[in-house]
Amino acid sequence: MVTKTTESSSEPKAKTIAELAARYDSAPCMDCHMNVYDEWEKSLHARSIFGPEKVGRTAATFKTFIENGLKEWPYSGVKTPEDVQIKHLMLCAKCHLPQLQEAEESVAKELVETIYAYVDDPDDEEAKEALESLNIGCMVCHNRNAITHKWTDGTPEKGVVYGSKDDVHMDDKHPFLKKSPIMKESIQCGQCHGLGPNFELENPTQCATLYGIHLYTYIPDGGQETCQECHMRKSGLGHNIQSYRAQEMVKMALDVHVEAKAYQWRDVTTTTPEAHVIVELTNKAGHAIPDG
Repeated sequence: MVTKTTESSSEPKAKTIAELAARYDSAPCMDCHMNVYDEWEKSLHARSIFGPEKVGRTAATFKTFIENGLKEWPYSGVKTPEDVQIKHLMLCAKCHLPQLQEAEESVAKELVETIYAYVDDPDDEEAKEALESLNIGCMVCHNRNAITHKWTDGTPEKGVVYGSKDDVHMDDKHPFLKKSPIMKESIQCGQCHGLGPNFELENPTQCATLYGIHLYTYIPDGGQETCQECHMRKSGLGHNIQSYRAQEMVKMALDVHVEAKAYQWRDVTTTTPEAHVIVELTNKAGHAIPDG
C-alpha cells in the first residue's frame, strides 16, 4: 500500500542544481511515451528557466529581475546577487520552477551564478546545459501539482504517476498510476497561469492572469472549454502546449476580417494615392489576449 507522502516530503532537500534536475528528470518517461516526450520537448515547459528560442530570454529576465528589481527594492535584503535566496526567486519560480521549494539555499546561489554566467557569456555551454536541465517536466504536472485540494483529496503520493485513471505503471520508481481529480480541468493549468497577484508571497507579483479571466469572464458567459481542450486536443499539439507561437492556436483564437478601399485623393492639381483599411479582430479564446 502506498502511503500518502509526497515526493518532496519523503526526500531531503536538493543541494545542487544537478540533484534537483535529476529529481524531476523527464528522460525516463521517454522510453514508453516517446511521442508525448517529443511534443513536450518542443514546448516552453521544457525550457521554463532557460527560455524560448536559442537566446535564453527567460534566464536574461531573471538577471534583470535581480538587477532592476530585487537590488533596487529597499527592503528585499538583496544588495548583491550573492544575497538572493529561494524566497526571492520564488516570485518567478512559483511558476517557472515550483520544485525549487524542495531545494536548499545552496541551489539558489548556484542558480543565480549560473544565470549570470550564461547571460554574460552565451557561449558558456556548461551554464546553458544546467539551465536547460531545470524545467516543468512530466512529474511536476503528473505528481507534484496533480492535486490541489489536499484536505479533501490528500497529497501527491510517492511512487505514483497521476493521470486520468487508476492502473499499474510500468516503472520501478513510480509503479502506480492514479486518477487525478484535476488532470483534465483548467485548475491544473491555473496553478501557474493564475488569478493575478500572488498575495501569499512576501512581495506579491502579478504576471499570469489567464485562469482568473477564464474563470470569471469566459465561464460565466457560457464558455465550456478547458485549457487542455483548446491548447492540447483541438490544436493537435498535445503536450507541445503552445500559445501565440503556434499558428494552430492563432487560427483558433482569432477571427480576422479586413476591408480595404483604395482611391486617388485630388487637391486641385495634385493627386495622392490613399487607402481606407478596416481590420476587425474577434477574440474567440477563453481568455484575454494578450496575457502576462
